[in-house]
Amino acid sequence: MKAVAVFPRERAVRLIDIPEPRITQAGEVKLRTLDVGVCGTDREICGFHYGTPPQGSDHLIIGHECLGEVVEVGAGVTRFKKGDLAVLTVRRPCGVAECPSCAEGRQDFCYTGRFTERGIKQQHGYMTEYVVDSQEYMIPVPRELREVAVLVEPLTIAEKALIEVWQIQQRLPWSCPQAGGTRKPGHCHHALVLGAGPIGLLGAMAFANAGFSTFVYSREDEKSEKAELVRSFGATYVSSMVTPVDKLVERVGTIDVVYEATGASKLSFEVLKQVGPNAAFVFTGVPGLKGTSEIDTDTIMRNMVLKNQVLLGTVNAGHDAFEAAIRDLGDFLTKWPAAIKSLITAQYPAVEFKQPLLSVEGIKNVIRFG
Repeated sequence: MKAVAVFPRERAVRLIDIPEPRITQAGEVKLRTLDVGVCGTDREICGFHYGTPPQGSDHLIIGHECLGEVVEVGAGVTRFKKGDLAVLTVRRPCGVAECPSCAEGRQDFCYTGRFTERGIKQQHGYMTEYVVDSQEYMIPVPRELREVAVLVEPLTIAEKALIEVWQIQQRLPWSCPQAGGTRKPGHCHHALVLGAGPIGLLGAMAFANAGFSTFVYSREDEKSEKAELVRSFGATYVSSMVTPVDKLVERVGTIDVVYEATGASKLSFEVLKQVGPNAAFVFTGVPGLKGTSEIDTDTIMRNMVLKNQVLLGTVNAGHDAFEAAIRDLGDFLTKWPAAIKSLITAQYPAVEFKQPLLSVEGIKNVIRFG
């Protein structure tokens, strides 16, 4: 079968032929790969910035945003049958007995750092025609989401952020008239999303769907296609060309939550100075090591202490975030069908893998196998 693989020592990316995987354990499921999303992580691996092949292998099969169809199940599988759609999680447990997170199936909070990740770190990924994995790492997807289900894994980033923000912000009396007086956020709470790439746009949809008055802050003009897309699902687009960071509060109002999706550390810390009392700031981007930059640490620390602010980072996701992403995708498809479908910019056959992997055109590009 065909697979897209990176050869770090050769600094090459190739379409290769490998043996088709077989079920060897009772709890395993075999999937026919339908769609694999391409993201910034894949491009960075193809740029040889990181990505670690499995032990003893000279290559790493990439791809971690996968939608597949079940073609075979092991004798012990209870959650899937032939014909079901499924998405797969990415991170696998470290296997260290002393790691309580991995022992409880929450390897997204691994303490040791010895976890592996499919398509990224020491395990082959999903950019191949067939995949075999344990049913515990698969989540069923309703057939009606077939067209957009490849977006589940990138959406889990925002879903995990929302789960964590809500858990942390239960410290507050978050009652809001628009939320019926319940301890939930409503349109009187403002969420600011930094960046209008796929992670930012999916995050903006998730925050809007959760009831926040949502703003997206990015570089494109306020008459751009992305700006129109943001407005189509009820959020507000704010261009950095029109509104500098120190004027954000005048445009947005009190900033209660920031969802960072740019990987731009300088911008992020400038925005951090603008957030309001009791605010939560969520980092999701991983900036490259481009050298030092000056930040106003005194103001940031003073604000965090005197305004009860929270700063947190989040990466990878557990089953709860995957399940939330599937539920939300169903909501998006009902509320904003054109918007969510438009995030998938182009689909490529595997033989044309270089175009989506070596360029950054479009929003979310997909390699289609099925």
